[in-house]
Amino acid sequence: MGIAIDNLKGTVAAFAVLVTFSTSGGAQQADLRDEAELLRQLAEATPQQAIGLDRQLQALWSQSGSASADLLLQRALDAVERGDIDAALDHLTALTDHAPDFAEGWHARASVFFGLERFGMAAADLEHALTLNPNNYQAIYGLGLIFEVLGQPDRAYEAYSRALAIHPHHEEVTNAVNRLKPQIAGKAL
Repeated sequence: MGIAIDNLKGTVAAFAVLVTFSTSGGAQQADLRDEAELLRQLAEATPQQAIGLDRQLQALWSQSGSASADLLLQRALDAVERGDIDAALDHLTALTDHAPDFAEGWHARASVFFGLERFGMAAADLEHALTLNPNNYQAIYGLGLIFEVLGQPDRAYEAYSRALAIHPHHEEVTNAVNRLKPQIAGKAL
């Protein structure tokens, strides 16, 4: 359980920063809207370049295409910031009902479930998010955290490795891979 608690604040804070950044930096992000190109560049980027590409991808993935879905997401973020997790969960559930094809809604709700240590529900939402957007390395990382918390280091390592293949300079994923390597050394990966 230590991994979940240690990463909860970081996960929720990172989620809030990403969505806040994506909604306020729209003009800066407007140059690249091609996900495949952004992902290609991310795979080949230097660590410094990866920061900007990560922001562009997060901004792209945070676009629902619906004003009401955006409002629900913003209300959920505001509720998380206030510490009103029940309200955040209500808004995110309404969001996934209203916009079931918006992967980031499922990812956001998974983050809240993770914080509540409802790991089964978080994993289900992450799997749904990844069905809609299989390149979301943040969601893959979240799934790895769940596997790690549940004592499944092999599956966690596999998820982390998958996320690292997409975003080779993701610091938290790199740390997770390095943390698990000694545990699974000598096992077939």
